[in-house]
Amino acid sequence: MKASQIQFECKECGAVRSKWTGRCPECGAWNSMEESVAMPSATDAKAAVRAIPTGAEAIAIKGLDMPDYMRSKSGIGELDRVLGGGLVKGSAILISGEPGLGKSTLLMQISGRLCPENKVLYVSGEESGSQLCMRAKRLQVDRDNLFVLIETNVDAILQKVEKTAPDIVIIDSIQTVYDSRVNSSAGSITQVRESANRLIGMAKTAGISVMIVSHVNKEGGIAGPKVLEHAVDAVLCFEGERRSSYRIIRAIKNRFGSTNEIGVFEMTQEGLNEVPNPSEALLSGRPTDVSGSCAVCVMEGSRPIIAEIQALSVTTQLPAPRRTANGTDYNRLYLLLAVLEKRLGQRFSHNDIYINVVGGLRLDEPAADLGICLALISSIKDLPLPDKLCAIGEVGLAGEIRTVPNLDVRISEAVRLGFNRIIVPKRGFDLNRHKYDKVKIIPVSGLGAVVFSEDFPKFDK
Repeated sequence: MKASQIQFECKECGAVRSKWTGRCPECGAWNSMEESVAMPSATDAKAAVRAIPTGAEAIAIKGLDMPDYMRSKSGIGELDRVLGGGLVKGSAILISGEPGLGKSTLLMQISGRLCPENKVLYVSGEESGSQLCMRAKRLQVDRDNLFVLIETNVDAILQKVEKTAPDIVIIDSIQTVYDSRVNSSAGSITQVRESANRLIGMAKTAGISVMIVSHVNKEGGIAGPKVLEHAVDAVLCFEGERRSSYRIIRAIKNRFGSTNEIGVFEMTQEGLNEVPNPSEALLSGRPTDVSGSCAVCVMEGSRPIIAEIQALSVTTQLPAPRRTANGTDYNRLYLLLAVLEKRLGQRFSHNDIYINVVGGLRLDEPAADLGICLALISSIKDLPLPDKLCAIGEVGLAGEIRTVPNLDVRISEAVRLGFNRIIVPKRGFDLNRHKYDKVKIIPVSGLGAVVFSEDFPKFDK
């Protein structure tokens, strides 16, 4: 048998080179070439896919039926929302997140909720059995159908899976699992790829749902080769600020549902609690009569969420003012600042600008543009906006306010939370359709109509 050969593989596109290069010659990514080990022989490569049947016949799609057991509820409503309704039988799910956010806590809670109707095998390569026992006791997880395996060898894991015959397998984490056929250390790009492929193959052939935990690199991306994200059915990111109690789980890939949904949790002493109404949680503790604060309504999938945007404008003597955006797109901030300077004459060139979305939420929807602009103007003029004001609308380069989808749902959510003044795009809006007591809905066509209107007389001074 030939000895294993050292090679360098791009973690973005999978290109293989015999020597290290700073830039991948295939996809052009910088610093993406990582050392890996080539498989010793072709027979081992064939063994990795030996479970795939050969000689299959083509079947007309109309002759295929979807079984009624395809999805099973995880018992956690926020997670089921992100997954598209629950766990799909035979699916592989990749979960990533920063250390210390509560990934293991979430997985233990999932195990406890799934156990009454499913057999769960929790495979841990990072913690001992006593540590898992302490966490299970703290979270009050005590189920007969929950089995724990402390193992890192993928062959031993597959043998225990075959012997135990579980319905769900949880791997914590893929960076600790190794394949004895590969002559490299656990966590390397080759070990992660080969171990994950064997686990995913087991999930597809045996009809077992597999949840795989993966670390993140220093840039915040999922550690390991990019092919790992392509191989799984769903990729979930666990996000949040360490100093904040709120956690957000979102799908960046989902073959069985939408990637627009998010799940919101609150970290407590008893574990992660679901937050069925994120708007009230994100607005709790909001200051009143303070400049630079504006409420916006964005859509996360089918759920409207009211978030608070805070802006701070500070005079600077530096030739290049600082721009910081936390929770929103950095380039979008530059675009909105350019529109405000060109269309309204507001000068930010001598001010440091800081934008923050409260609660760790990230707003990628253009419907938050109007709220960001109002918060910036409020901060630079040091004039507070009305506390019960909510702004909805996309801002174009000409300073126009463009319409956004699901406007009725956004207005209803703002009214439900007590906002009595709602700014919406004028185009495509029928004021007669929205009749609310003690609520003033203001349709506007441009930024000038907002800032210099009778509803904001102080802004014109």
